[in-house]
Amino acid sequence: MPSKQELIESLIHKYERFIAPFTFVAGFVFDTLTLKRVDLLFDHLVILANLILAGLAIIVLNLYEAGRFRFRAVVFLIPFAPVLMQFAFGGLFSAFVIFYTKSAALGKSWIFLLTLIMLLVGNEKFRKKYERFVFQLSLFFIAVFSYSIFALPIFFKKMGDGIFLLSGLASVILVALFVLFLFRFVSYPIKRNLRVLALSIGGIYAAFNFLYFLNIIPPAPLSLKESGIYHSIERDNGGYIMSFEPALWYLFFDETSRIYHWREGEPVYYFSSVFAPTDFAVPIMHRWSFYDDIQKGWVKKESIRFPITGGRDGGYRGYSFKTAILPGKWRVEVMTDDGRVLGREVFHVVRKEIAPELKFGIK
Repeated sequence: MPSKQELIESLIHKYERFIAPFTFVAGFVFDTLTLKRVDLLFDHLVILANLILAGLAIIVLNLYEAGRFRFRAVVFLIPFAPVLMQFAFGGLFSAFVIFYTKSAALGKSWIFLLTLIMLLVGNEKFRKKYERFVFQLSLFFIAVFSYSIFALPIFFKKMGDGIFLLSGLASVILVALFVLFLFRFVSYPIKRNLRVLALSIGGIYAAFNFLYFLNIIPPAPLSLKESGIYHSIERDNGGYIMSFEPALWYLFFDETSRIYHWREGEPVYYFSSVFAPTDFAVPIMHRWSFYDDIQKGWVKKESIRFPITGGRDGGYRGYSFKTAILPGKWRVEVMTDDGRVLGREVFHVVRKEIAPELKFGIK
């Protein structure tokens, strides 16, 4: 007659192929419905709760395997520890995908975003590896570092290389303290795996720094809420009245057309709305570039810099315009002061003597 413990383990093993997708979907749906803004206390509490849950699962698993836990209640929960760890990491990486995607220009940040998505989707395949010490700590370090990158700028209300380096240092110290705590109770697996663990965490730390200084990691906690190319922009009662050529009907997520019918002497306007956390003041810029068919590349024409103030749900609104326009392919990028791209708009300027049919809107 199998014991209750053996029965639970056999049931979890039998239905593992259903449990894994369920925890994955449950974590992702919960984050999608609950996480709204990167600077809200509730959102941070959700992420911190998942970090704590993952850490506790790691502690419980390793203490049990070392023979330090023999209480009936703890032994009963052991088969659920990898599932809880899976749920926690699924929730963490879904939160990171949500927040970093909002801050990403796909052309620059696709490698980092793809890695997060692979960790999220692959989470349901990792259950057996959750029982391996080095894998547990490596994934935990990735989660702590990913969180620190946007949590510390919100705390200090500024961004930059120094804050990023501080995020990495804080993550290394936190995980080192976590390992030291475990070492007091389960020294053998740590001694046996210390070199591999150090190489793994060192490699992850180096990879994060490599991606950051190549401007591949999105500039969270900033995010581009909307942008577009307009024929005119006028300030009115705290808002903006704009005229624009509407996008083609099948471009569901675009408001303005990617073809700009231009009359000589007419300025071209670019409007952007950038979200920043409350009390967060940081300069951004609009960089205008023209595609040179002879050089086969983008040529920077002008960079217009202005400060933004955080706290508005719809983002801080601002615009720039350019009068020295040539027909051809243009690009406007929304960037942080240190060159990290939040988003971009690519459009074609076509000379036309007759004014195009325009729509009007208010922002």
